[in-house]
Amino acid sequence: MKNIVVLVSGGGTNLQALIDAEKSGLIQGGKITCVISSKDGVYALERAKNNNIPARVIPRKEYPDSKSYSEAILNALNEEKADLIVLAGFMTILDECVTKAYAYKIINVHPALIPSFCGEGFYGLKVHEKALEYGVKVSGATIHFVNEEADAGAIILQGTVDVQRDDTPEILQKRIMENVEWKLLPKAASLFCQDKIEIIDGKAYIKD
Repeated sequence: MKNIVVLVSGGGTNLQALIDAEKSGLIQGGKITCVISSKDGVYALERAKNNNIPARVIPRKEYPDSKSYSEAILNALNEEKADLIVLAGFMTILDECVTKAYAYKIINVHPALIPSFCGEGFYGLKVHEKALEYGVKVSGATIHFVNEEADAGAIILQGTVDVQRDDTPEILQKRIMENVEWKLLPKAASLFCQDKIEIIDGKAYIKD
């Protein structure tokens, strides 16, 4: 059974999707063993508490820079014996000391179809604002491995939704979360925990 550590910074809706999936048996071969938050007092910590999942708070504001903060996160991940790390609304970019130590073991959900509307500065509603500005007819979410470059790791899964004429960024965000993010993030975690993802030439493939 692989240890899944979930990193959060806010309300924890993606964390809840993972918890629900684990409870219903959709995540095979893995268990959420710890939640780590970059802020105190966020609702994601309540979700962990309500489901008897151990939680730790490592406040970003207490560290002078990304490297020192990332080192603190790395120590916690090592202590928790993390096999898989899931970034679920974690709003801090981790230094390469973490991404190299856990290469192809960190997954993130990005609310667009990479390589569109991604990279530094593209997060939250900004992604959906840009997609609507551009006039795309479909959007969606991408589950990918995390490497040293923002949103540039190997793509594991992608899913789409249709963009409607009267969509606002908030409406599109909700549709993508409910129809893609909350389904594909647990699916990717399960595939990882069952050793069903293989990396060939830097690309991720799902084994049959």
